[in-house]
Amino acid sequence: MRWKKDDLTGWGGVLHREAELARPERLAALAAVLKANPCPAIGARLSYGDAPLAAKAVDMTRLDRFISFDEKTGLLDAEAGVTIGDILATFGPKGWMPAVMPGTGHATLGGAIANDVHGKNHHLAGSFGQHVESIALMAPDGTGQRISLKSKPKLFRATIGGLGQTGVIVSARIHLAKCPAGHMAVQERRMEDLDAFLEAFNQSRADYQVGWLDMTAGGINLGRGILEEAHFADGPFEAARKPRSVPFNLPGFAMARPLVKVFNWFYMRRVPEAGRDVQRPLQKFFFPLDNISHWNRLYGKRGFHQFQCVLPDEHAPATLNLMLEAVVASGLASPLSVLKRMGHGRAGMLSFPMEGFTLAIDIVNKPSAKALLARLNELAKNAGGRVYLAKDSSLEPAYLPDMYNELEDFRSEANKADPERVFETDLAKRLNIRGQA
Repeated sequence: MRWKKDDLTGWGGVLHREAELARPERLAALAAVLKANPCPAIGARLSYGDAPLAAKAVDMTRLDRFISFDEKTGLLDAEAGVTIGDILATFGPKGWMPAVMPGTGHATLGGAIANDVHGKNHHLAGSFGQHVESIALMAPDGTGQRISLKSKPKLFRATIGGLGQTGVIVSARIHLAKCPAGHMAVQERRMEDLDAFLEAFNQSRADYQVGWLDMTAGGINLGRGILEEAHFADGPFEAARKPRSVPFNLPGFAMARPLVKVFNWFYMRRVPEAGRDVQRPLQKFFFPLDNISHWNRLYGKRGFHQFQCVLPDEHAPATLNLMLEAVVASGLASPLSVLKRMGHGRAGMLSFPMEGFTLAIDIVNKPSAKALLARLNELAKNAGGRVYLAKDSSLEPAYLPDMYNELEDFRSEANKADPERVFETDLAKRLNIRGQA
């Protein structure tokens, strides 16, 4: 297998490293690579920080075949490089879809499992890993095994949400959900402040919910934004349209606070005061991040951090208020800030979700971002919340045991599966996820 040098970077573009990559196209080639040069596997590199970074890595994106599908039960067997968008585009017209989808269709099946991703319906459908029946997992020596919650429950739960630390996810069998229509009926409403937002989420009975926040608004308008509630609507399934693209890194002033404030003002007022009802094709609703290709170039060469946390109901209102105040005061937020309601569903030992509210904020990479991120991480920890490791670039290792109470169980399983620690990524090392050697 030929190795190629590449400059690996997370989607945020802040953390990067020079690495050697192998791109196998067949399982035999993958096994040979691992046997000769055991190293972590990576997918589409959509994690924002250093989760997809390592000195050597196996790029799984060419292992992207559908293996089998049962049209009666919706059970799909597919290789790890298949994308969530591929699954929706292929099986949506046949009446099936992934039960849980992140904000981008470019995420791979292996990545969705390794990060136990969630979507706008988490309060009903739980996390992605809860719909996985079994996983084909490859060990450092290239040997494989199929694991499930029944056959190897501890290893299975360590693998889902386990950031690739227990082995290479080669393929998986997942249960798809019924796809009743090709469009979503979306109701958009303005929320005047954080209290109104939280109350609206708590009262909502919609199948899909998501909120956009204006992170330039302070004072009595703190936490204002737009709530989207959606359910399936009649309409044929439409193929995704080719998105517009950001062709190059924009200059630094593109995310200057005055411009972001103007954009947010117009974006807020695109929805009338009385609200509005619209219909959107499935891809446009589920994958809003794919409407503009290479949108991370909007931040320029310096890139950006994303902070995402989940806060338990008990402490969410007060903590969210403190977080929003800190972000607004910093002037570092971009137009991409999201609030969602989460249920209790999670499938793995290191899975992110918990019942409460999750806040995701893109933060411009300036020198003052370090202090802001430290403040946000501290607030999340003190509230009994968690930081999403798939997005992280700044968490303190000492916070990890408080946020993830099954960490020791995870370490035990991961270190049994990979005693030589060949699957450790830069993220795993930075946060000491595997514990002391």
